[in-house]
Amino acid sequence: MSTNITIRDIPDDVYAKIKQQAELHHRSINSEVIVYLKKLVKSNRRDPDQIIARAQKLKQKAKGTLSMEEIQQAIDQGRP
Repeated sequence: MSTNITIRDIPDDVYAKIKQQAELHHRSINSEVIVYLKKLVKSNRRDPDQIIARAQKLKQKAKGTLSMEEIQQAIDQGRP
């Protein structure tokens, strides 16, 4: 099932760019906007499992590389 929406007050320059891109892709303006919306929605979705896996890899990579004394020395460097 699809849903209809109305978008008002689109700036002229934005509309012109969408129209230009629609012509370039041989699509209607409506179809071009739908393509943009799909890309936007997909780009914001992040797989939580991938985020956790990446965080775990970074944690393992950083784990145990510096002692607390070395960290404190790095913080204190250049301080009076």
